[in-house]
Formats: sequence, C-alpha cells, structure tokens
Amino acid sequence: MRSLFPVTEETAAQSGAVAAEAGEAAGSGTAPGPVSAPRPADDREWSLDELADRYAYPAGPGPWLRANMVSTLDGAAQHDGRSQPISCPADMRIFGTLRGLADAVLVGAETVRLEGYRPARAREAFAARRAAAGQGPAPAIAVVSGSLDLDFSLPLFTDPVVPTLVVTGSQAPADRVRQAEKAGARIVRAGEGRRVDPAAAVRALADLGLTRLLSEGGPRLLGQLIAAGVLDELCLTVSPMLAAGDAQRVASGPSVRVPERLGLASLLEEDGFLFCRYRRS
Repeated sequence: MRSLFPVTEETAAQSGAVAAEAGEAAGSGTAPGPVSAPRPADDREWSLDELADRYAYPAGPGPWLRANMVSTLDGAAQHDGRSQPISCPADMRIFGTLRGLADAVLVGAETVRLEGYRPARAREAFAARRAAAGQGPAPAIAVVSGSLDLDFSLPLFTDPVVPTLVVTGSQAPADRVRQAEKAGARIVRAGEGRRVDPAAAVRALADLGLTRLLSEGGPRLLGQLIAAGVLDELCLTVSPMLAAGDAQRVASGPSVRVPERLGLASLLEEDGFLFCRYRRS
C-alpha cells in the first residue's frame, strides 16, 4: 500500500489550513485545488507488520467491533452479488490484515452463501503477533443465522483451522442445530426465539474470550449492528468505480433514530482507491 495519510492532530490541522486556503481562493474567484493530507516522504508499499500496527485494536478489556466493507462511488456494496469485482489488491491486503488481528469474524448467512466463504487460514505473517496476544492461529468465523439455512457440508464447517461458530437464537431449529454440531460447528446462543440479537451476540462472543471482533457483512448484518449501537469502528474502502443498478449499500435494514457521526481515524490511498477508517467518538 502506498501513500498513507494518517489522521493525527497535526495532519488534521494541516488539512484544515489547506481547506481554508481553498476557501479563500474560491472567494477571490480562483478555482481551489484538491484538498488532501500531506503525502508521505517515501511513497512505498507498506509491509503487513506496518499495516497491522496501524490497524491495531485499542487496548482495553471490553469487546471492540469493527466492520470492513467496500463501496463504489455511487454506493454499491456489490456487483452481481459479490464484492470482489469492486475490490483491488490493496483492499485485499487490508482485508487480510484485519483478519490477522481479529479473534472472530462475524458474517451473515446470506454472505456465506453468496461469497462462498471458506475458513480463515493461519498466516505466518501474523503468527508471532497472534501468539503474543494469546490468540489462536486464525480467527474463528462466526456465522450469524436465525434459521440455520446453511450447507454444513462446506469446508467452512467441516475443515476449519479453529471451529466455526454459528450464532443463532435460543429457539433455533433443533434439527439444524444437530446438523451444525455434527459438522463440527459450535453453537452460540444470542437472542430470544429464532432471532439473533446483535448486542447479545457481541456479549456472547466476548464471554468466550473473543473481544477483538470483525464484521465482514453483509449489508443486512451491518445494518443490524449499527441499529443495535454495537459498532465501534468502520473500515470502508471507497472504490473509484460506478456500478449503477440496484445493488445494496454497505448497510441496510432498520434505520437509527438519529444518524450517528463517527470520527475519521486514518485515510489511505492507492490507485484511486480510498481506505477510510472511522471510529466512534
């Protein structure tokens, strides 16, 4: 990854000064130039270690839930039902880094079906870091599903590095629960009836010692996490593409009463792709 623009008090002040100059220029009839943070001295690809340091989870005992999503300029989170066509190699490097730091990856059942999810793999690049943090060799995939309408013969359930978790309600279909457990999955109850309660899911995972949480969508799950007030951070890749059509946004479902504003923590750029990281203030 090249051209890292970390957002600090210094860069924020510098960017503000640039914006002010642009405003003055506009007021004088001169067209303002683009506003951006200062470029780094060495325009080079960052190592996975450097990215891991930049995206490290905040210290503290409580759970921290971040989401990682990609969106086109016109708001599409997918193309033909998948996110890969609007992604890029740098986006996948960050994707791998975020997985390398997480205890568990939350994903909705529909995304598992559409994206052909496989188990997270153990990566040598993060082995020492994970061992020092007391983490297993790879994050657990936690599939959120009330109906358990899943194919339990997939490698995600039968051949993971660490057992896949299935987060469901207290009254999930008993036959489906048995099939999940027979395949090797671990059932996590979070919510009354068949419905999964997002806040209860976060608490249940934290009770298992899984406090560094990452959601990879899809849009419906992310919308539920936002509405429940449990999302702490959003890592959003803005793809320089236009998709049109009727693709979903990065979040859908129930709306919040008052839109919540997050603070920009860092901004990266490569080949026109923007890698934004926003945190709860």
